[in-house]
Amino acid sequence: MDIFDVLSLIGGLCLFLFGMDVMGKALERRAGGKLRSLLGKMTTNKLAGLATGLGMTAVIQSSSATTVMVVGFVNSGLMNLRQAVNVIMGANIGTTITAWLLSLAGIDSKNIFIQMLKPSSFTPILALIGVILYLFCKEAKKKDTGAVFLGFATLMSGMETMSGAVSGLGNIPAFHNLFLLFENPFLGALAGAALTALLQSSSASIGILQALAVTGQVSYGAAIPIIMGQNIGTCVTAMLSSIGANKNARRAALVHLSFNVIGTAVWLSVFCILQLAFAPAFLDVPATLFGIAVSHSAFNILCTLLLLPLSGMLERIVCRLVPDAGQPEVQPELDERLLATPSIALERCRRTAADMALCAVGALKESLAILKKYSPELAAKIHAAEEKTDRYEDMLGTYLVKLSARRISESDSHEAAKLLKMIGDFERISDHAVNLADSALELRDKTLAFSKAAMEELDVLSAAVDEILDLSLTTFLENDLHAAGLVEPLDQVIEDLKETMRTNHTLRLQQNRCSIEAGFVWSDLLTNLERVSGHCSNIAGCVIDMTSGNLNLHESFRTLKTDNAEYPSQLAAFAGKYSLKRE
Repeated sequence: MDIFDVLSLIGGLCLFLFGMDVMGKALERRAGGKLRSLLGKMTTNKLAGLATGLGMTAVIQSSSATTVMVVGFVNSGLMNLRQAVNVIMGANIGTTITAWLLSLAGIDSKNIFIQMLKPSSFTPILALIGVILYLFCKEAKKKDTGAVFLGFATLMSGMETMSGAVSGLGNIPAFHNLFLLFENPFLGALAGAALTALLQSSSASIGILQALAVTGQVSYGAAIPIIMGQNIGTCVTAMLSSIGANKNARRAALVHLSFNVIGTAVWLSVFCILQLAFAPAFLDVPATLFGIAVSHSAFNILCTLLLLPLSGMLERIVCRLVPDAGQPEVQPELDERLLATPSIALERCRRTAADMALCAVGALKESLAILKKYSPELAAKIHAAEEKTDRYEDMLGTYLVKLSARRISESDSHEAAKLLKMIGDFERISDHAVNLADSALELRDKTLAFSKAAMEELDVLSAAVDEILDLSLTTFLENDLHAAGLVEPLDQVIEDLKETMRTNHTLRLQQNRCSIEAGFVWSDLLTNLERVSGHCSNIAGCVIDMTSGNLNLHESFRTLKTDNAEYPSQLAAFAGKYSLKRE
């Protein structure tokens, strides 16, 4: 093996790692919605958690990435520790899929149909299809499918390059002696752990082992301990990710380490006992690509079968190793670790935005109540909700900008844009809630009062605003287009109400039935309530825009008024429900 073989080996490894990264990220974008549905299945049921971890790892092709995500989920409160234990176990099985894909390179047959299963046969076809989809298709899903094919082709090309670079090692006695050394189970496990910790990917280290197996110098006696050690090395990524996280997130990372250390210790001990007691002949047989894939899967399945019934014990162990702090820890709403999986990060943004919406709408409803009877406690609650909503907007805005900067699917990009637009409207609704509370305080401090007729009018407007808040909230939380369609006619009725109330109040001023000072407060109330209605209209319009793929809000409203046959009847119904008489 000369310097050129070394360079080929390095180049092949780079292609392998790059191809795996491209394929994993493209698969993740392509299956964004499915990842979110998998997240919804993370229940306390052991088998459901196991299947979730397996499925997520099969999609993103990395148990390390899945475990980092789990740490982020636990840190954000999306998942509890018991759920995390089961998902991590499933991730260890899911990561073995890569080895099975790579084992196809070992197929040897003269049958043309079997030969077509070899990557060297079908990879060029995949690469051609991938290039066509990636370069010539405009649809994001087709481009992502092309990236999956290109990533796989690159990965397999890297694998073949590595295999070719090391093929000459089979004739070098020193290389043979090195793997004889690794037949010592403890040295083999240590070597596997070190290599995986360096690459931070068990799939990559398994690929290297399979490439080396092509030389015929890697026996099963050396390969099996190395495979066992690789499971420990892959824990490094999650342990690094848990630095600075809360105690449950650190426990989740420790579960990953404990699971792999205990599983490796038990089965490595069994392996040593069997080796010493029976000296199985197959341990001296050169390992094949297929045999390594089988060994990798078998080991991870055995570890899961051993520890899945003991998951409760594993949870208690890590809780003892990371004890509860004296004070409760605050969970971050949005965890930076989730950005590694944009579709999951977006789901967390959606949930956080829903909390923000509920907070803002709740504050406005309380401000409607405070107009009737001022309460210092309720006013303080409204101000606190407004401050909380401000924090939500800053946090979500910053996070969504970071998320949008990453390469995400077209649907996820639209969803992020929708959230960015709507959080501003919800924040302004909470600002108007404070304005209304301040107006109520001004009325109390200056001992001002509206006439009976004015209060009756205010009750009608408040009821209309309360309903449009409910409609816009339903529209946002449930993506309800029917509710969205009702917002615009009600907004028009609220605008007409405001004008009628302004006119009526002017007449009351002329008839000395209301003071000028009270009139200023009245004008502020009408302005704030009408603007709240406008923000509700923006929210509904944004949902309609995103559903129709149109980003022109005014055009959506024009279309709604002209093309919706029900609009006139809806407008008439709301006008009849919230009607005032001109004085």
